[in-house]
Amino acid sequence: MRDESAAAVSARPAADPQDPRDGTRAVVAGRPIEPYPTRYGRRDAYAALDLGTNNCRLLVAEPTPNGFRVIDAFSRIVRLGEGLGNSNRLTEAAIERTVEALRICKAKMKARGVARSKVIATEACRLAVNGAEFVARVRAEVGLDLEIVDRQTEAYLAVTGCAALADPRAESVVIFDIGGGSTEIAWLDGAAANPSTDPTLRIRAWDSLPVGVVTLAERHGGTEVTRLTFEGMVEEVGDLLSPFAIRAAAAATAPYFHLLGTSGTVTTLAAMHLRLVRYERRRVDGLWMSDFEVSDAIEDLLDTRLEQRADNPCIGRDRADLVLAGCAILEAIRRVFPSERLRIADRGLREGLLMNMMREDGVWRRGRYR
Repeated sequence: MRDESAAAVSARPAADPQDPRDGTRAVVAGRPIEPYPTRYGRRDAYAALDLGTNNCRLLVAEPTPNGFRVIDAFSRIVRLGEGLGNSNRLTEAAIERTVEALRICKAKMKARGVARSKVIATEACRLAVNGAEFVARVRAEVGLDLEIVDRQTEAYLAVTGCAALADPRAESVVIFDIGGGSTEIAWLDGAAANPSTDPTLRIRAWDSLPVGVVTLAERHGGTEVTRLTFEGMVEEVGDLLSPFAIRAAAAATAPYFHLLGTSGTVTTLAAMHLRLVRYERRRVDGLWMSDFEVSDAIEDLLDTRLEQRADNPCIGRDRADLVLAGCAILEAIRRVFPSERLRIADRGLREGLLMNMMREDGVWRRGRYR
């Protein structure tokens, strides 16, 4: 799948609605979103929304011969799972932030003439005792039907979304997605780049670790992270990773083995490695980093203070206290599965959702694309 078919625009820009309760228009940079002009008057846009522990992300796309083309995108850090580890409940402040972001997503979907959509929630809603209550509130106030997916589904979607970036020569690949409340990891016996091919057949083993950047940072602290604190986080994740490491022990011995990571953690490390003054998805998605380059980027981050991380435009204040927890999760994976190279993916669950919907509708088999 070519770069432009996976995501032609960054999924990071923020937007504010003119009247989010109206549900008919959204405004970006002061300008209303106009309805997308579909070919021959058809409405064949698809939308995928991933509501995680930390982020709310939307992609709207249309099918193409090689995958799909993104026509709109939205991402906002909402920290839905903030404080969840202490109370097992979603807080009212977190819910309000999230509902506001979901209203923007709903407006964008309507403005772009979305014909089919999939809206999922992951770890925060799985764990919260008021998760079902939150889903009902979103349905009533926003008009979106959130589906709380299980961990196996989340792992499968992560694989589907970024497997096309695997080296076609590789006989073994370990794919991971570092989230806010959980980390999905899978061992693939090769990878499928054809959008009509179901990658489930190639998953040899998978796991969903009950730890992510938000939960790990809340337990160990994310503002001032010493090397001792960092090692403590790595050890905790390593213990959680042990059962999967046993099942996938042979993964790293296969020819052309490599790691493939998707998350804000790995894209941040890639941006730092490239010395970007602002984040550029086209330069990050698909980037290969050597083991030494990854280690060097992590070391650079460990030498920074919170304010330095907050001032970095590729990290920002909202993620400054989380990025080192993500690096600890990555480091635990690297120690269990040593690899000379890591491929960076700025894609994941949303892309997996889009691919699945289009595959189910037979858009490539029937030629239903632009």
